[in-house]
Amino acid sequence: MTDIAVIGSGYWGKNLVRNFNELGVLHTICDSNPSTLSTFKEKYPEVEVECSFQHVLQNPAIDAVVIATPAETHFEMAKMTLLANKHVFVEKPLALYVNEAEELQQLALSQNLKLMTGHILLYHPAIIKLKEIINSGELGKINYIYSNRLNLGKIRSEENILWSFAPHDISAMLFLLDEMPCQVMAQGGNYLNQDITDVTMTMLSFKSGVKGHIFVSWLHPDKEQKLIIVGDKKMALFDDTLAQGKLQIHDKGVDWINRQPVPRKNGITLVPLDHSEPLKKECEHFLSCIASDTIPKSDGFNGINVLKVLNACQDSLRLHGTAIDLNGNSHSNSFFAHETAIVDKRSPVGHGTKIWHFSHVMPGAQIGNNCNIGQNVVISSDVKIGSNVKIQNNVSVYSGVFLEDDVFCGPSVVFTNVINPRSHISRKHEFQNTLVKKGATLGANSTIVCGNTIGTYAFIGAGAVVTKNVPNHALVLGNPAKISGWVCECSNRLYFQNDVATCSNCNKQYKMLNEGVKCLECNCNNKSEIHNDVNTCTDYYRQSHNTYEKELNLPQEADYCSIH
Repeated sequence: MTDIAVIGSGYWGKNLVRNFNELGVLHTICDSNPSTLSTFKEKYPEVEVECSFQHVLQNPAIDAVVIATPAETHFEMAKMTLLANKHVFVEKPLALYVNEAEELQQLALSQNLKLMTGHILLYHPAIIKLKEIINSGELGKINYIYSNRLNLGKIRSEENILWSFAPHDISAMLFLLDEMPCQVMAQGGNYLNQDITDVTMTMLSFKSGVKGHIFVSWLHPDKEQKLIIVGDKKMALFDDTLAQGKLQIHDKGVDWINRQPVPRKNGITLVPLDHSEPLKKECEHFLSCIASDTIPKSDGFNGINVLKVLNACQDSLRLHGTAIDLNGNSHSNSFFAHETAIVDKRSPVGHGTKIWHFSHVMPGAQIGNNCNIGQNVVISSDVKIGSNVKIQNNVSVYSGVFLEDDVFCGPSVVFTNVINPRSHISRKHEFQNTLVKKGATLGANSTIVCGNTIGTYAFIGAGAVVTKNVPNHALVLGNPAKISGWVCECSNRLYFQNDVATCSNCNKQYKMLNEGVKCLECNCNNKSEIHNDVNTCTDYYRQSHNTYEKELNLPQEADYCSIH
């Protein structure tokens, strides 16, 4: 279980306190006001209270910190939390400046900690459903999005209305459209304090042609929280102030008849929604990401993108509505690369991937999400690497190598791409491909000779030299590598009786067939994936009829490989 400390229990923090307490994970409430803490102690007697943020960070029982303090404190407090080796949830905005948010994200990645930004609309059932509706094409081509967030409520003195209200709508628009704006313009009015803007109108322009309009004010007679999406087929209305019918699809638009635009006004459909509290969903998501080691939906990169838009809006506001250009790319810098690493700009690198000291990703290489590329690794041009791949130190992945999802490459694994290299003869046109399939493990110092395929969840022992195809789930050892057994998806050794094996670790069952080992509980290695050359099938048959005490006497012509 993850033990949580909530820092700041005021206007919004008290809601976080309530939700984390209901989830059974609230360990400490930290606030600088002793009377506030006294009130909370009466309400939550089983929860510890603390005036000192430093004491919270020093408490080893606390796994994660939730920061709900004024925006100007977010950066320093989040940084101290990460340096204390604790996960952190920061209420919006993540920081005041993009470079600060980027520093937090880099620190979180390097510490392997979760950094989550409190963009609550991303967890609202209506916004999640809207995303599905947009992606399904029901609304057609999106023309524009319009949002109102208006109220006569709490007047802030430390931040203007743009920073107080607009982050919600900006984060929702970026999520729904899955792109960054290429240009922003903002204008506003200061009525209560000459230094603080009370009302702003912002326009976002996207490369796809969509226009976004955001109207926020804390000087309005009624509370309004609306998001309207206008497509060329239908329109959607999300009104968060309604008790029922929060999300509506309007079959309205313009049809062209006799080359003339004719308004179409058909019915309204109410979209059923889950009535769970968005903040509860957000808190649950934070805990789930920690438990499962997954990336939060509103992670640091999400917070950075919202900050980029906010900072551009603030610049436009300061310049009386001058248009501010952005690059319109929401996917840039969505990975961590150490300052000594070289990553070519023409090489797409997936979300959450980490690239460590002195590594080099060359032009045209492709790396998936959540990979970990160790020190002194070279990834050559045209190499394709899937998601969740781990490459340990001192590995060169040459052109022609393809690593599918969940592959593990131990330290100093060797790949080749030419069978008969000569220094004085160019053989680039003779490169042979090597495919390492999903979930395979390549042990430390193993060598994979080019032109071969390593099967799904195969296991190559340390130091093995693979010269032929390796079947799915095979354990291969030696030089040249030979099949010495079979392994489960979880890497546990399998022992067959009457051609059936049950993993002693995860209880998955496998069947030994003439064409190889097949998992009986999933489709992870169906028949089409098994290598069917004659020698391999012969060896499969021989393997299926021995008890492995004679495994070292397997014929030399079998497909072999070793992984550790």
